[in-house]
Amino acid sequence: MSRDWAPTRFGLKTALCVMAAEPEYGAALRARIRPLITGVGPVESAAAVAHALAELAAARALPDLVVSLGSAGSRHLDHARVYRVSHVAYRDMDASPLGFPRGETPYPRVAAVLQMMDGPAALPTARLATGGSVVSGAAYDGIDADMVDMETFAVVRAAARFDVPVLGLRGVSDGRTDLTALEHWTDALAEIDLRLAEALDLLHDHFTPAAMEPA
Repeated sequence: MSRDWAPTRFGLKTALCVMAAEPEYGAALRARIRPLITGVGPVESAAAVAHALAELAAARALPDLVVSLGSAGSRHLDHARVYRVSHVAYRDMDASPLGFPRGETPYPRVAAVLQMMDGPAALPTARLATGGSVVSGAAYDGIDADMVDMETFAVVRAAARFDVPVLGLRGVSDGRTDLTALEHWTDALAEIDLRLAEALDLLHDHFTPAAMEPA
């Protein structure tokens, strides 16, 4: 993992921004952040985030939060709109044959659904399910969430090892029709790049002193 990433300051807070893949990192985001590009999937994202946070911890420079951002699939949410993740689940975890609720990690006991960090009120919220597969068509039927990705739950678990909270931002790139070609994902990424950049501007405002003062 090359050290071409750097934490970003949003108002009074310092954040490590995390993205899965280079195609999601467009011109608008490049003007604002230098994210850690982890690679796709729970394993790659957990390994990369843990490595980066360990490096920052050794330098006594842990960020105040991690911002996990990128694209997501959804069968019913607005296309290309950005949502703040309110809760995240690990859709691949199923130890129910051993008597544990589906989605719950048995050892250590990790709840099936984790609440994520609050953020700008202007952003709509949605529940997210993370897993190691691309979801399309009928595969949505068995998922109890508004949208799906392949990284956020893993990012949350890696960051928890360092007591760093995670704020999730996801733009809906696909889901209303079956995915049969790479372009069905990439065609929406330019617009999502713009919307994610706008969301980061809201994040900056959210963590400014005026916004953080009690009413």
